Amino acid sequence: MACARVPLDEQEVTEPRGPLGRERTLPALHPDRKEERCFVPYKPLPNDSSPPQVEEFLEHAKFMAEDLEWLLALPHDKFWCQVVFDESLQKCLDSYLCHAPRGLDPASLPSSPAVADMQRTLHRAVFMTFLRMATHKESKENFLTPAVFGEIIYENFLFDIPKILDLCVLFGKGNSQLLHKMIDNIFTQQPSYYSDLDETVTSVLQVMHTNTYTSISDLSVDGGKGTQNLEIEHRDLVDLVLYLCDSTTTIHAFLDIFPAACSSFQSHGFLNRLASFYETVVPDMEKAVRKRNFDDKGLQEDLWKRVSHSCRRMVEIAHLLLQHTCLQPILEGAENTQTFAEELLQYFTSFLPEKRFLSDYDEQFPIADDISLLQQALPVIDETRTSYLLQGVESAWDSVGRQRPQGRIQPKSPPAVPVAQGAAGGSSPRGAEAMLGGALCPVSTAELESLLSCIRDLLPDLGEGFLLACLQEYDYNSELVINNILEDRLAPNLEKLDRSMPRPVKEELPDVLSSRSNVFDDDEFDVFHRDQVDKSRIWRGRRKGESAREMLNDKQHIAEQRARYQTYETVVDEVVVEPGTSAANYGLDDYDDEYDDTYDINQVGANDLDQDSLLNRRPFTIPQVLRTGNKQDLDNEESEEEEETGQVLTEIPMDQFVQDPALLRERAEARRAAMQQRKGYRPEPPTNVVGKPKGQGQTLETYLDRRKKEANKSRGANHNRRVMADRKRNKGMIPS
Repeated sequence: MACARVPLDEQEVTEPRGPLGRERTLPALHPDRKEERCFVPYKPLPNDSSPPQVEEFLEHAKFMAEDLEWLLALPHDKFWCQVVFDESLQKCLDSYLCHAPRGLDPASLPSSPAVADMQRTLHRAVFMTFLRMATHKESKENFLTPAVFGEIIYENFLFDIPKILDLCVLFGKGNSQLLHKMIDNIFTQQPSYYSDLDETVTSVLQVMHTNTYTSISDLSVDGGKGTQNLEIEHRDLVDLVLYLCDSTTTIHAFLDIFPAACSSFQSHGFLNRLASFYETVVPDMEKAVRKRNFDDKGLQEDLWKRVSHSCRRMVEIAHLLLQHTCLQPILEGAENTQTFAEELLQYFTSFLPEKRFLSDYDEQFPIADDISLLQQALPVIDETRTSYLLQGVESAWDSVGRQRPQGRIQPKSPPAVPVAQGAAGGSSPRGAEAMLGGALCPVSTAELESLLSCIRDLLPDLGEGFLLACLQEYDYNSELVINNILEDRLAPNLEKLDRSMPRPVKEELPDVLSSRSNVFDDDEFDVFHRDQVDKSRIWRGRRKGESAREMLNDKQHIAEQRARYQTYETVVDEVVVEPGTSAANYGLDDYDDEYDDTYDINQVGANDLDQDSLLNRRPFTIPQVLRTGNKQDLDNEESEEEEETGQVLTEIPMDQFVQDPALLRERAEARRAAMQQRKGYRPEPPTNVVGKPKGQGQTLETYLDRRKKEANKSRGANHNRRVMADRKRNKGMIPS
């Protein structure tokens, strides 16, 4: 048996062989280890199928689903032997990729639940088979060498570019993350697929140029030819529309799931070729579909729907290429951001001659938003160039004769569905919605009128009320509404409505001013209820003619408040009562409730000394032992102090409890000056070291004062610390 942790391409197995049961050793990947089983190819269900055909389809699809379930249940080595060496399996898978219904195909909407369930089962089985084929390591024991894996899938054509494109368009809805991992692993393990992709892009450009571009001019008008030639032209037109729809849908799905391929498309100038193709082919193709006389009106509606879908997908392809090759590197802050910005502006400039393409692109993805984003990321962008581009966009709208919509319709992102429900042919009535870009957001009034007029041009017998209900049911997708009405596949709630139902009358909303409620209602500035407002009390900013000084000097508010506080006066110093009048006339009462009679019976201050005794006390004197200086001077000072003290005491009235501090300071200064004058003290004259401002010259006194300050500044503060330190060191007080 195989050893653990060994790649499958290096493993060997021992099996019995022949009737005698002799053992032999074979590589794990060997044709003889393949099981003999025939995988049946896929056959799609016809559009107008009968019950026997439906039964045949169900039986055939059941066999195919059982075979694929058996394949998925095989162990790792057996699975790869069957995948690599069984040709019937590859034909089975290829047939499903080729014939499975796409989103816009009528077969994508199964007629019975049994067909829908079988289609989902088969769809899931095919996807799981490709998913396992794209995985080179299933577990720690079951894996392939990456280089050998890339060689196996490339040399045996298990995957190629057409298969990868079909996988994206069939299984992209709801499984984009799994598909991205699959394709990324395939391109990583086998880089040769990039060269195949380059050849595919070249082939697509060549086919677009040679077949569609050269033949569309012959299909623009009928030309008055015979019936047989006219039928051939009709058939060619249908083929061209189908090819264009399938190509654009497939390329868009591939680029959306695997953005790394955008660089390969851009390297071949795909974007410029696509814009030129759009400008040349789309108007003629629309004219051909619209003006030709089809016997089957349903076919004409289907062609018109496919042309509109192709136009939308081409615009989205252009946006994906610009986003992943120019915008995304700028937003991620990659190197050479200026180069990417210049490339983006160059592409927009190249779109200016393509008026129809530019207007359709700007309708879905506004160029003004991209330029605004570019200016935020790189403020050095030339404004003249961006203004020129925006004017070119406006000119493109004017040249095509269309009015630029104010509110834009943006597609909603469809919800992700499991693999089992991701079949292209689900039972939901919105099966084609995935290919139409998803449901649309609620639209503005102008856009709603445009949708209604577009539908009524094709179906004039239907009422606007019924059409509004249909648009609301199908998320305002006019193409899906027209398709379901023509094929009689409306939702049950719409089948019950009257198809001639008129538009409901819009109820007028009550006046906002009459129903509003505000705390400022009926105030002096309520303009909704007052015809006249005092405008002199309304101004913007600081009021003119009013300064800060005038505002502070305005005491009007104090006068206004004076009368209010006067009413609270309750203390009256003295009220003169005239003889013969009662005290009650003046608001007085003999009884005072707040009178304190606590000390009425006590003689407060009776035992205190009189004022004279207090003043006659002997003042405090310093003892003789503690006195210093001349005895005569001290006696004079004492006598003077006694005289001054007596004079001060006689001057101060005794009813003053606290004297004026300013007066006390003035008297103390006078006493100090008199004492200094008696001792012969002369104060230093005032100095002026500041002088006049620089450049105006200084006086002689200023020079002398500055010299004196410089010479004597070492006497005070800490200026002579070095001199004193040297002096102490010289005397041996500080060790050197």
